[in-house]
Amino acid sequence: MSLTGKTKAGSYKDILQMNNSNSGVDTSLRNVVDGEGTASVLGLSDDNIQIRPRNDDTTALINVRDKDGNSLLVVDSSNDLVKAGIGQHIVNTQYAYFGANYTTIDSFAANTHYPIAFSSASGGLTATNDVEFGTGTDPATTFTTSDTDTNYASQLVPMLWRVPDNITIDEIKHFEGADAATGDTTRMHLMSYTFNSGATGALTAGALVAHTTGDNTNAGNEQPYLKDWTIDITDGDIDAGKVLLCFFRSDSINSDYSVSVTIKYHLR
Repeated sequence: MSLTGKTKAGSYKDILQMNNSNSGVDTSLRNVVDGEGTASVLGLSDDNIQIRPRNDDTTALINVRDKDGNSLLVVDSSNDLVKAGIGQHIVNTQYAYFGANYTTIDSFAANTHYPIAFSSASGGLTATNDVEFGTGTDPATTFTTSDTDTNYASQLVPMLWRVPDNITIDEIKHFEGADAATGDTTRMHLMSYTFNSGATGALTAGALVAHTTGDNTNAGNEQPYLKDWTIDITDGDIDAGKVLLCFFRSDSINSDYSVSVTIKYHLR
């Protein structure tokens, strides 16, 4: 739009200004307003720029687009997120991994929850350190270390993921493969705990974070599976300092299993 040929009365509402008694931009951060005083999302000073919407919105800022008009950077002030790329991925998306190899979990008992190792697709368990977390619907909410096989601190530690910052879990999936012709019905859980350093009551305040979406009826070693998970915790939020463990359980023991779990999350 051009102002050529327009009167002040016919154009003043479309003119942006600082509303600063004719002093223009100075050291104070001020809203840029239109000619009738309606504040915009933009604030300016001689050293700073601020974008602050009047109302939170999922697209409070779209400042980079490709030639086809696709958004490449979006600020979502409703959910306090920054997204980037055509796929609009949260910019601080990260991944964590748990895993086990079928050769290292061959002493698992039926209907028992066992944690699998953190940050290793090939596992970290041996036949002599199968840490048991009960036979309930979900893994036990506490764990006590002791001078007893399957309760050693050394057996528990490889299974722990300490979350150093507040995070939100966005998605979990896992691969699963059996080593024998006959499979089992399997399920998995992700649990959060309070970790008590230097105490035999090592894990307390357990809570279910996520579980596999339905049991997996594994047909045996000819079929690998990719399974979805359901996130149970509200908004997927995990507070800094919590410890996460990932568990595997089968209803029978026809096969041993290799398992690789990927957890997609972002900082909050």
